[in-house]
Amino acid sequence: MRKIERRAVVCAVLAMLLAAGLAIFVFRWVTDGGSWASSAFNRHLYDNRGVLSVGSILDRDGDVLSAVEDGKRTYYDSETVRKATLHAVGDLQGNIGTSALQAFADRLTGYDLLNGAYGAEKGNELYLTIDARYNYEAYQALNGHAGTVAVYNYKTGEILCMVSGPSYDPLAVPEDIETNERYEGAYLNRFLSTTAVPGSVFKTVTLTAALEQLPDAETRTWDCQGSVQLGEETIVCSGVHGVQSLSDAFANSCNVAFAEMAVELGVDTLKDYTEKAGLTGSYSVSGLPTAKSVFNWQDITDGQLGWAGVGQYHDRMNPCALLVYMGAIANGGKAAVPYLVEKTVSPLGISSIPHVTRKTGTLIKPETAEKMTELLTANVEKTYGTSRFPNMELCAKSGTAEVGADEAPHAWFAGFLQNEEAPYAFVVLVEHGGGGNAVAGNVAGRVLDVIVNGY
Repeated sequence: MRKIERRAVVCAVLAMLLAAGLAIFVFRWVTDGGSWASSAFNRHLYDNRGVLSVGSILDRDGDVLSAVEDGKRTYYDSETVRKATLHAVGDLQGNIGTSALQAFADRLTGYDLLNGAYGAEKGNELYLTIDARYNYEAYQALNGHAGTVAVYNYKTGEILCMVSGPSYDPLAVPEDIETNERYEGAYLNRFLSTTAVPGSVFKTVTLTAALEQLPDAETRTWDCQGSVQLGEETIVCSGVHGVQSLSDAFANSCNVAFAEMAVELGVDTLKDYTEKAGLTGSYSVSGLPTAKSVFNWQDITDGQLGWAGVGQYHDRMNPCALLVYMGAIANGGKAAVPYLVEKTVSPLGISSIPHVTRKTGTLIKPETAEKMTELLTANVEKTYGTSRFPNMELCAKSGTAEVGADEAPHAWFAGFLQNEEAPYAFVVLVEHGGGGNAVAGNVAGRVLDVIVNGY
């Protein structure tokens, strides 16, 4: 009798283990089935080079960026377009992990739980949200510099332009790509996967905190004589601005005023507002995680806090996070989360379920967003020049981020359009490019001009 009981217990345990294993398998099948089906082990989906041999990648207008002809993957016939869309489309060697060929292989092959890889003969058409023409213009505007250019619709989340440099032609990979400094970081999508010293674009966060936490911020003045001593640090400004209002200090991008604001606000407040702005988290762009911005608030002195408040010290910002923050200011506090995949179309012409727009939490209070919009507009009117941005109703902040005594600074330009027909936010980063307004501002103006005013 006891033997029977022991055997029953053993059988019950084995049955429970079997059920647990089955449950785990079913869960993994549901969550990872697409990856299994599109794995390189499924040789009928890949050519002898290990390149996905099914599925086409198209831009939002239906221009084919990559397809398969006679069993081999091809690309757009313009070399510049191939370079401009490389980080969105992908390379033949699989080095760009955030590209469509790598990250969206299951959507290209066509997969569902019932049929498996149903598009094994031809694959799906994968439509991206980007416009190849805008990417072309952005790549040309970067002019060989490392950096990134991105534009997205802050109401819907569609990424219209996403360019990363350095880039290269996937059909003619440079022989020295692994050793030539010119191609350093060429496999990285700088918009999604990197961070960089932000410089003065971070002043938008310091300004937001000042508007809400300093009762007299909009009526008081700051005196800039070219530098200020904060503890053991000398905060140096780009000029001698004299006595100035908050709006003028922002338009002048005055380091003295904003360093003094940062110290007055305190480290806890500045840390809190950086987190509220969504700058320390990670966004999921069609399943692709963005890099988290980095800010060091530990054991920080007043002088170091002053530098951090103007976007220096150990600050490092992800371009996508800044883009979304700009979208939130434009949209009254919340913005759409960016996405890159518009839809897939099966070989039978059946389209996937339309994308559902997701919103961020409240990154900035609506009333503060309204004030920020006024101040960002004043920047363009007072400093950058409205004539450079025709028909755009531009709101923007530039940044010139010092990265080393012997290196040219990073150039930033970020903002949005106050235009119901063009609800776009943008970010430009030109690494070691020089002045934010002069360099990154010109890149932004060229790309936005094409998007708003056409060719």
